Amino acid sequence: MFHFQIQPDSEIPASKQLFDQIQFAIASGQYPPGQRLPSTRQLAMLTGLHRNTISKVYRQLEDTGLVESLAGSGIYVKVQSHEGGMLLDSPLLVQFPQARTTIQKSLDELLTQGCTLSQARELLLGEIDWRLRCSARVLVTVPQRDIPAGELMLREIEQSLDIPVELTLLEDLPGILAAVQFATVVTSRYFIGEVFKLAPPKTVRVIPVDIYDYAKELDIVKHLPKDACLGLVSLSAGTLKVAETIVHSQRGDDLLIITAQVDDKDRMTSLIRAAQTIISDPASCDRVREAVRGMRENLIRMPEIIRSENYIGEKSLNLLRRELGLGIEPLGAG
Repeated sequence: MFHFQIQPDSEIPASKQLFDQIQFAIASGQYPPGQRLPSTRQLAMLTGLHRNTISKVYRQLEDTGLVESLAGSGIYVKVQSHEGGMLLDSPLLVQFPQARTTIQKSLDELLTQGCTLSQARELLLGEIDWRLRCSARVLVTVPQRDIPAGELMLREIEQSLDIPVELTLLEDLPGILAAVQFATVVTSRYFIGEVFKLAPPKTVRVIPVDIYDYAKELDIVKHLPKDACLGLVSLSAGTLKVAETIVHSQRGDDLLIITAQVDDKDRMTSLIRAAQTIISDPASCDRVREAVRGMRENLIRMPEIIRSENYIGEKSLNLLRRELGLGIEPLGAG
């Protein structure tokens, strides 16, 4: 990339030096059409010039038609009409300023591989059409042995992505997929091997999701006093088994661990009476609090209730947003 440098003792004004250097960098292809130019702050640090001087140079370059300013994004080398085609005037370019460059690079790569423009168009439209068709029906699938894990995934996907989702037993999946042309199947990585064996690759897209990492909850467990009683509550028996094993691996016999599915009233009663700390999945937490309130008069101490943030990891929710064409939210948002 071109190295911008200003000679302060030169007879040539500093602004003209910078103007000519940027113009040369663009004309020589070091900043191709669609490329973002350095910010005024970056150039000020590189050249020692005041940012107002650099802004003036950029305005002069805009007047020549070499660059364009995209509000809130920066200064870009302008794509001329023969370079950008119909995308040139698309309002989406303001929202996605790098889209043109991305599309051009992808298209150029296909052409380099020997595709004609017509073939490239067919490939790109085919992929887009396939994704749209698959996204029209989203299935969450889990084995019969752990339906509650599917209910947790279903709940979080519907709430986070605001789309309709169907819960399907893994055992019923072949019959359901035989009756549909296209679908997206979502499952936990715990079950992904079983799903791949059943899903036809040409009509069904399979997306594995990672579960929430429980880093905050594990840190709490790490600092619980020795001989404390920890309660773990979830809709999913499978989740409870894994959680109990992980907690035990972290603390050994230092803690007494009691687990309960939220629908098991007797087990829940025993857990609430014994536990000083209760960690619950999001779907069960309100019912745990309600049960604790109902037993308040019979409790020596009120347990601390900790609601885990998610069942599905945020990165996986963003992956689903992207793969289903819903856009991506910043991590930690919402």
